[in-house]
Amino acid sequence: MTTYTALIVDDEPDIRDLLEITLTRMGIETLTAPDITSALKLLETHSPQLCLTDMNLPDGNGIELVQWIQKHRPSTPVAVITAYGSMDTAIESLKAGAFDFVSKPVELSRLRELVNSALKLTKTDSSVDDTTDEPGLLLGNSTQIKKLRNQTRKLARSQAPVFINGESGSGKELVARMIHLQGPRRDGPFIAVNCGAIPSELMESEFFGHKKGSFTGAVDNKDGLFRSANGGTLFLDEVADLPLAMQVKLLRAIQEKAVRPVGDTKELPVDIRLLSATHQNLADLVQEGVFRQDLFYRINVIELAVPPLRDRLDDIELLANHILDRIAREYECDAATLTPDAINRLKEHDFPGNVRELENILERAFTLCDADRISASDLHLGGGGAAGGSASTAISDASPSLVPEGDIDLEGYLESIERQAIEKALEATRWNKTAAAKKLGISFRALRYRLKKLGME
Repeated sequence: MTTYTALIVDDEPDIRDLLEITLTRMGIETLTAPDITSALKLLETHSPQLCLTDMNLPDGNGIELVQWIQKHRPSTPVAVITAYGSMDTAIESLKAGAFDFVSKPVELSRLRELVNSALKLTKTDSSVDDTTDEPGLLLGNSTQIKKLRNQTRKLARSQAPVFINGESGSGKELVARMIHLQGPRRDGPFIAVNCGAIPSELMESEFFGHKKGSFTGAVDNKDGLFRSANGGTLFLDEVADLPLAMQVKLLRAIQEKAVRPVGDTKELPVDIRLLSATHQNLADLVQEGVFRQDLFYRINVIELAVPPLRDRLDDIELLANHILDRIAREYECDAATLTPDAINRLKEHDFPGNVRELENILERAFTLCDADRISASDLHLGGGGAAGGSASTAISDASPSLVPEGDIDLEGYLESIERQAIEKALEATRWNKTAAAKKLGISFRALRYRLKKLGME
């Protein structure tokens, strides 16, 4: 059984004794020091798996110790003990490289959670070679993507809130997942939510949960996103879309590490790692007064930029082949390959929609190409008609009198037209798929793809 050692640095004997007793009961050996000088002497002869340090010490600041350990013992997580309400100090320590922080008076349950997370990180570090560049979900060999992978590995070691900035479709959620999967919370849940997709009147209930009967329609208790992510990571995508009233409540939940469900009278503790993202410029929104400055500083402790696809053209061929293989597996079709002219055409494209646009282009080309090779013409990237695909065809083919009046679900409506056309073609050819594909003017592969996608097999 592995024995762990923790270094406790605090000038108050009572605090040192409390921390020492708590960690000893957890089976952790302890070293104690009243100041930075004593701590550094202990670090010369010992290699603790965790360090807990007070912020205000007789001979300096706890951040100095954080920085020293970051430089000389980067695999040792450091947690900082801050005065109650000193959120600015806590954020400063996280920026300096602290693993996490705990406020005085120290809550023992919170301390134990922190210690367990830190020791999980130590176990992870002992089994991972820092020199390897395992791509995981972030595929690519370009300098930009290798740098991004390295940054996610480093940020996975911390519990600091990370703000992921990047254009739409650039892979911000994949970056968030990699931070989660490489950190001590990887066995916990990863909950991703698009803040712009939640109606404002339901937002508080969605985030914090509700009690049964707290409002019309609340027929059961609901945990909410924060409690669903307990022990893991909560990823807030398009966080700029949060209304101001919800921003205030979100800030409180982050600072207090607790939520109050709608209709409840007490707050419930939550233990989450917060990651957020948007394609908008949050600093500009703060200046415009539509995003709270205090929330901006709280979620933007560390900023991580995701490069657009046009800045890493060398990765396009690798990404394209990976996407085509995934499509073939998903729809149980033979894989297709790109011709050299198709690869060159993709590299010439600007990709305003980034990787998501690449996926859409390849999915359309995969279904429309006649052979197993996709040429440049199959990509339909010239002449402005590229994005329309089957949807634009279906709209042009549909008689105006058939289009329902009022608000419609466009995707569902187009799918119903496509489904009817395929059914008629199959019935007319006595369910001969090859003949039905010819009748519809599409390849056999395209028909198989559509049958799978529409659940008609």
